[in-house]
Amino acid sequence: MSTTGSKEFWLASVREDAIAFRTVAAEADLSAPVPTCPGWSVLDLVRHLGGVYRWVCIHAVRGVTDKPDPELRKTAMLENLPEADEALSWWEEQAQALTKMLEALDPQLPAWNWAPQAKLAGFWHRRMAHETAVHRWDIQMATGMAEPIDSKLALDGVSEVLDTWLPAGRRRGPTDRFGVVQLVTTDAPHEWFVRLRGEGVALLDTATLFADTDPAGQAAAVSNASDLQLALWGRVGWDTLEISGDESLLDALRTG
Repeated sequence: MSTTGSKEFWLASVREDAIAFRTVAAEADLSAPVPTCPGWSVLDLVRHLGGVYRWVCIHAVRGVTDKPDPELRKTAMLENLPEADEALSWWEEQAQALTKMLEALDPQLPAWNWAPQAKLAGFWHRRMAHETAVHRWDIQMATGMAEPIDSKLALDGVSEVLDTWLPAGRRRGPTDRFGVVQLVTTDAPHEWFVRLRGEGVALLDTATLFADTDPAGQAAAVSNASDLQLALWGRVGWDTLEISGDESLLDALRTG
């Protein structure tokens, strides 16, 4: 679980980015494509994020660590989705329900999650903050007005990819790479070292293995926290960052 955030911090992020998402959605052509979500329109993105909110509201409050029935997710995210003329009011209902639920939810309450970590409800405060932030950026990109993710939130977002998504096997990049990757943020100074062993991923707490004599491949990426999080999510190319070494190792860290 993150050490760089808290329930209050993540809730504030959800509220702020949800407002920004809703503002853009209200002004956008719902049929317009979302360039960072290939094949999706703005309407698809509105339905997706609202469906995610609806699903989390259903299962995060159960107080148990058992995996929810897959039909719950299917029902919440794929069924009874609104037509275009009702999409924004429907989305706002889901966003308000999510915020109200997260406000009341004790982070220490037992709650299922899909990551190899403590099964506590705080996972969902953090997850919804990043889900909302990245999709806020997506919808802004659809209208050409994308603003960076908040630096502190993005710092935690990079950590979430490395301590949650990758250990859970939720990688979109190649899974046959071996080597060490160094990630560095410049606006909120921090660095991570990640060792790739094919399908295995290990987040290291030391730089001692990042040496010129390491026989495996090496790569490094340096940027502000927002661009680094967006690169890990596949939203921007690595050429947006200052990179060195084997770029395929960086590709192996992509999760979105």
